[in-house]
Amino acid sequence: MSDVIVLWDRVLARQLRTNVCGSKHIFQRACSTHVTRKVSSTAGSNESNANSTGDSPQHDIAIVGGGMVGIALAASLASKPLTKHLNVAIIDNNPLLGRKNIIEKGHLPDPRVSTVTPATISFLKDIGAWKYIEEQRHAYFDKMQVWDYTGLGYTRYNAKDVDQDILGCVVENKVLQSSQLSCVQESDLQKTIYPARLNSMDMLPSSSLTGLGEVPSTADLFMRGRLAKLELSDGNNVYAKLVVGADGSKSRVRELAGIKTTGWNYSQNAIICTVEHTVENFTAWQRFLPNGPIALLPVGDKFSNIVWTMDPTEASDRRSMSEDDFIKAVNDALDYGYGPHPETTSSGGSSLSWLTGDVNISAKERFETPTKVVTL
Repeated sequence: MSDVIVLWDRVLARQLRTNVCGSKHIFQRACSTHVTRKVSSTAGSNESNANSTGDSPQHDIAIVGGGMVGIALAASLASKPLTKHLNVAIIDNNPLLGRKNIIEKGHLPDPRVSTVTPATISFLKDIGAWKYIEEQRHAYFDKMQVWDYTGLGYTRYNAKDVDQDILGCVVENKVLQSSQLSCVQESDLQKTIYPARLNSMDMLPSSSLTGLGEVPSTADLFMRGRLAKLELSDGNNVYAKLVVGADGSKSRVRELAGIKTTGWNYSQNAIICTVEHTVENFTAWQRFLPNGPIALLPVGDKFSNIVWTMDPTEASDRRSMSEDDFIKAVNDALDYGYGPHPETTSSGGSSLSWLTGDVNISAKERFETPTKVVTL
């Protein structure tokens, strides 16, 4: 997520500066496939009225997908002087987007988390979201340890190696989502939330606007290739100069735009869960096992997040374990299970001279065993 958000922030500043401000049209042809399927149902209410000519709303930008990345984009648009005046549509059938999203204090950690880098923390501060995150559970970490089951070696990282206070911060996805959504809801951005799914998208070839008068209609702009037409599952048609696909790995926007992808099955599953320790964890741990790595990430308040990757058969066996047996298996995988501990050299761990050019603080640190898990 962090790389995507930072990339969008940089690209938007460049593209919108040249395309939105002063340009007659910014949506280049991305889709020539016209799907006419339309589902009729009662249309949901919107937060604000879109600029429109005739019956169909017209927006500067339509963001398809109201997850972490889509809402991050909307919050970034709302925070930038060059873009905060734009009219933005957010298309997602998640009902939480239409109301104030409040996370109760003291909730148990959600197993879906993201590791946020210092660069992304800066981005979240810039758009005003980090202050909301700091009000919720989050966990900074300043050290990492990576090793494997053979016992042949280990690597430790320390934030001080690169003159930083932290290496990152682990935040629950729902906290990231709600914090960015709060920025959008409390901004002056002209936004309309459509609680629906994208059914079809069409963009006609661009042609001259000559003869259409000073204020062309939405229909005329669409017919001349200056607007994309989005047909939604609630029966609404939305028009936009720019369409952004932020709708996940099975993106409908990507499918309708004809963008091809290549992928394959790794034949691995991951067990994701939240565990509790007797003391708080401030280190990110990862050990490579024969069937895949296990990671232990701090999430705050003596809780950590487990991501344990393995083949499907082992994953099925692990999921059928009792809680006590699973906790024992986790502690075993992070300790002496599968093989011995790496030996600490006289100078400490491995020397990562490529980080700073000198012997690092982490190069002098001894191998440590992760904090024991006591509760699932």
